[in-house]
Amino acid sequence: MAKGKDVLTTGDVAKICHVAPRTVSKWFDNGQLKGYRIPGSKDRRIPVSELIRFMKVHNMPTAELAVGTIRILIADSDDQTASALAEILQNKAGYEVRIARSSFETGAALHRFAPHVLLISLLSEEIDAGSVCQGIRENEDLGITKIVAIANRLSDSESQALIQRGFDGYLPSSAVAAEVIHRIEEVTAIIY
Repeated sequence: MAKGKDVLTTGDVAKICHVAPRTVSKWFDNGQLKGYRIPGSKDRRIPVSELIRFMKVHNMPTAELAVGTIRILIADSDDQTASALAEILQNKAGYEVRIARSSFETGAALHRFAPHVLLISLLSEEIDAGSVCQGIRENEDLGITKIVAIANRLSDSESQALIQRGFDGYLPSSAVAAEVIHRIEEVTAIIY
């Protein structure tokens, strides 16, 4: 599966499941496999997350599903903090990690790298987290990217305000590695 490909055709699904494309169409048409049709066409599209769910429900082996490595973009102008976090995420969880140190670098990296998760520091002076979040939510191509803010401890009302602005969650800046990895798994809904 191509990097960043999170939606599959019936042909893609057929190859992964070792069945005929017509079988996949039947699964889709009778509601066993969820997805959507391309407007003005009979072509079907199945999100990878739905295929994983379907395969697990039917005890199908998922080894052929080349989901690939989870891609993480860390947006933080504090080079030391960002590098330490990147090293932990690469070594402990095997994620593919990139770092952006400004709003401009973040925007460029979002399009080039197509991350599954953006960890963005609200404490960075060089990064306007609100504008970055808004830009992601307004861009259809970045619809799969989950945004997790890194901040000092937030009150319940502050964390709810982040969610309302389009963030998928937040982590305290003092979070330990296991907590960061857990949050990434939570927002990407990957079950290991």
